[in-house]
Amino acid sequence: MTAPEAPAPSVPPASWRESLAVYLQPRVLIVLFLGFSSGLPLALSGSTLLVWMREAGVDLGTIGLFALVGTPYTLKFIWAPLTDTLHVPLFTRAFGRRRGWLVFSQLLLISAILLLALTDPAHSPLFVALGALLVAMTSSTQDIVVDAFRVESLPENEQAAGMASYVAAYRIGMLISTAGVLFLVTAFESTGIGRNSAWMWGYVTMAALVLIGTLTALAATEPDQSARAEAAARSESALSRVMHAAVGAFSEFLSRKNAFAALAFVVLYKFTDAFSGTMTAPFVIDLGFTRNDYAAIVKGVGLAALLIGGFAGGYVARRYSLAASLWIGGVLQATSNLAFAWLAHVGVNQWALAFAISVENFTGAIGTVIFVAYLSALCQNPLHTATQYALLTALSAVGRTYLSSGAGYVAAATGWPAFFAISVLVAAPSLLLLAWLQRQTHFDTLGPARV
Repeated sequence: MTAPEAPAPSVPPASWRESLAVYLQPRVLIVLFLGFSSGLPLALSGSTLLVWMREAGVDLGTIGLFALVGTPYTLKFIWAPLTDTLHVPLFTRAFGRRRGWLVFSQLLLISAILLLALTDPAHSPLFVALGALLVAMTSSTQDIVVDAFRVESLPENEQAAGMASYVAAYRIGMLISTAGVLFLVTAFESTGIGRNSAWMWGYVTMAALVLIGTLTALAATEPDQSARAEAAARSESALSRVMHAAVGAFSEFLSRKNAFAALAFVVLYKFTDAFSGTMTAPFVIDLGFTRNDYAAIVKGVGLAALLIGGFAGGYVARRYSLAASLWIGGVLQATSNLAFAWLAHVGVNQWALAFAISVENFTGAIGTVIFVAYLSALCQNPLHTATQYALLTALSAVGRTYLSSGAGYVAAATGWPAFFAISVLVAAPSLLLLAWLQRQTHFDTLGPARV
């Protein structure tokens, strides 16, 4: 029988001043600007591009097929081992393992956006599809490297603040590449140039904004963990490094105690958000609100609530233990669905809609920041941080992509108030797993108690 381990020394909670000051740390500010660079290109191959195509007269059937362009974001874990192991000629030598890949992927992303800007949706939708696929490929590659850089460069007590900053900047980047591009195209058209040229210059401007991330990568320093991992694997061949990263990332994770329970928790933690979120827009329209009501409140009030919630999540995760933070986020994001059940009884009322959307975005952002802090804590080995993190984020998307696919049938069978009550209950499996993992001392193996 082994002797019981000594209990970890108790650490007093951080004061609110300490919790806010962490956001001004240079490493956290670096992550903030990289978050902007990651959020910027997503809509350029998605919703913004679809507006351009529709204005150019492309038929709805072809536009619908463009949903497939987002496939690289789902499958990025397949090539993540390459970023963990292979050197980029000139870039790795000049900037280091992570920063070299960062600069390289961002230059490729700029080139892909410029290539997409030069296409004409009205006459060559195939070339538009190829350009959009290149943007999605290079953008998802940038995401892989930024995630690994963030996990490796931030100490434990800055991880949650870094994630909160990343989420906020990511959303701002998305806002600029959606509403910002539309306003910009309108402004270019007002100068007298043609519509397609206006769209071209709108995309050229977005390509230039990616340079914010490039300048940030140049100003950053290579994470110490990355440098040590690079030195440890230097004697191996390129093929051997790729194989070790791909196989090692999976085998090392699965060899941990309670690995499968942890993976199930990763799949289920955000399921309550995904289940209700899938039907939020149809619910609002079905209730009698106009699309303009929905768009104005979601893009305005909802975005503000999401940004505030992101920073609140960072504060919670810094002040409390990881397990306690996950409880707070899990309970809040589940019970927030009751705001929509209440809205179903109230009916068409813009103030009630603003309240429900604000509650959902605020609590959902808290849960997201805490959850990603947990994912970061799971990726402990710098030899394959990128591969493991890409795999975990792919698993976390299972609830949103597949498990939530039947939400519409449930809503049709039960009605809106009951549907949102059920969406609270679907959080139960994740909370039961959380309780079980906590009893199994799972969180004690993830490093310091404070995230």
